[in-house]
Amino acid sequence: MQKKFLLSLVALALLVVACNKTVFTGRKQLNLIPASELNQMSFAEYRSFLSQNKTLSSGKDVDLVKRVGNDIKAAVDVYYKSKNIQGELKNFAWEFNVVDDPNTVNAFCMPGGKVVVYTGILKVTQNEDALAVVMGHEIAHALANHGNERMSQGLVAQLGLTSLQVALSQKPSQTNDLLLAAAGAGAQVGILLPFSRKHESEADEIGLYLMAMAGYDPNAAAPFWDRMNKSAGGSRPPEFLSTHPDPSKRSQRLKELVPKARAYAVKYPVPASSKRK
Repeated sequence: MQKKFLLSLVALALLVVACNKTVFTGRKQLNLIPASELNQMSFAEYRSFLSQNKTLSSGKDVDLVKRVGNDIKAAVDVYYKSKNIQGELKNFAWEFNVVDDPNTVNAFCMPGGKVVVYTGILKVTQNEDALAVVMGHEIAHALANHGNERMSQGLVAQLGLTSLQVALSQKPSQTNDLLLAAAGAGAQVGILLPFSRKHESEADEIGLYLMAMAGYDPNAAAPFWDRMNKSAGGSRPPEFLSTHPDPSKRSQRLKELVPKARAYAVKYPVPASSKRK
């Protein structure tokens, strides 16, 4: 009985230590994996992913993605500095890449700020504001540590392990696959580890604030998601939409959040030199 009691106390202590709050929304979450270790692993997998896919090094699509990405990064820096939490970004090493795949309608941001945009989704975004919707949403997943939440759950559910070190030493391949899946690249490794609808709604909200702060029009969000839904037609929805909220409810909520997003843009202005030209 005493041993069980002590184990319960240890488990409770771990839960308290691992309990965090998401940026912007303040939602409580459980992250069992140290950010420094997760990001180090993320960076290695990101390099591996890029080596196995056709990435573009130049061109208008690359310029567009990098420009929008850096604008949103500037908004992130301003907000975190204003809240005196810039230390939370110490493990981030931002990078924006474009994968030349017109048939894949997807984008993702791995832990630590490693972003990929497929050329297939650019046919749906159609303009900079809508691309800012996509990139703001994906970057929001990373800022809110959604990948850490999903991977923590996946380590236990799929591998039966609670330690990242043990998982890497005993089942490195499966653990790396879980990381990619947790970042939204699950289709690449044949594993479905979807964000919950709560995560998606949270990323919608945070992403809307970020894009508005970066100088983009938050009114572009609802029309973009409508186009994404229509692009699926009657077939299976693209990976990017597979676990997202109901389209009509999502559009309505985004429209309702526009005034709040504009208020964020006023309260946390990004210096003109950092905004898009």
